[in-house]
Amino acid sequence: MSRIEDALARAERDGRGAFIGYLPVGFPDLRTSIDAAVALAENGVDVIELGPPYSDPVMDGPVIQEATNAALEAGFRTADLFTALREITRRTDVPVVVMTYWNLVVQHGVDRYADDVLAAGGAGLITPDITPDAAEEWIAASRRTGLDRVFLAAPTSTDERLDLIVAESTGFVYTVSTMGITGERAELDVAARALVERLRAHGARRACVGIGVSTPDQIASILEYADGAIVGTALVRALGDGGVEALAAKTRELAAGAVRR
Repeated sequence: MSRIEDALARAERDGRGAFIGYLPVGFPDLRTSIDAAVALAENGVDVIELGPPYSDPVMDGPVIQEATNAALEAGFRTADLFTALREITRRTDVPVVVMTYWNLVVQHGVDRYADDVLAAGGAGLITPDITPDAAEEWIAASRRTGLDRVFLAAPTSTDERLDLIVAESTGFVYTVSTMGITGERAELDVAARALVERLRAHGARRACVGIGVSTPDQIASILEYADGAIVGTALVRALGDGGVEALAAKTRELAAGAVRR
């Protein structure tokens, strides 16, 4: 069982669904982003998603785009990701998965990227802009290193595509709640529930829902049918507005929604 699978199973044994928190590494600066990720772990998240900044973040909403742009303008480099991973995983046992656009992996070298993530203590990669049928090199590298590979499923995914996603994903399947970019939404698309049901029918063991999740009630609602809920924008906003202390408070508030009712 991988560290991510173990974290999801541990949450289940504790009577909770998994709460997965995303932050961009390097925002507002590298040191603070490391402290912020540790604060997520200390205040209730089960898995940390760490996103290296990218100049063309097609999936990210305005809050995350603004944060990643700030990190890039402050001089973030890919090597900083591995520095952050090493320190975060030294300070917490909560697994850290890297959510990265594929071009960053290719530029670094697929095998080299996998080796560096593993050496720094990372648990795997979430790759939002590459499909399993185009990820042969990454699938081979993840099998060699034991890193989890998390692919995305969308409401528009065909049954044939879901078969491939389920077959090649490890850890969990990232279930996109609705079409569009990340960000807080007043109401989550009911398509997420139907998509998780389809993923289960295609054999998925673990499915976690992200995009648009920003309140404890939304987390609780998702955990009626999914294994985990993924929050990004609300956490990034808290960090940007009030620093690590405000982030810790927001994390505790959201974690309350992960207790199964």
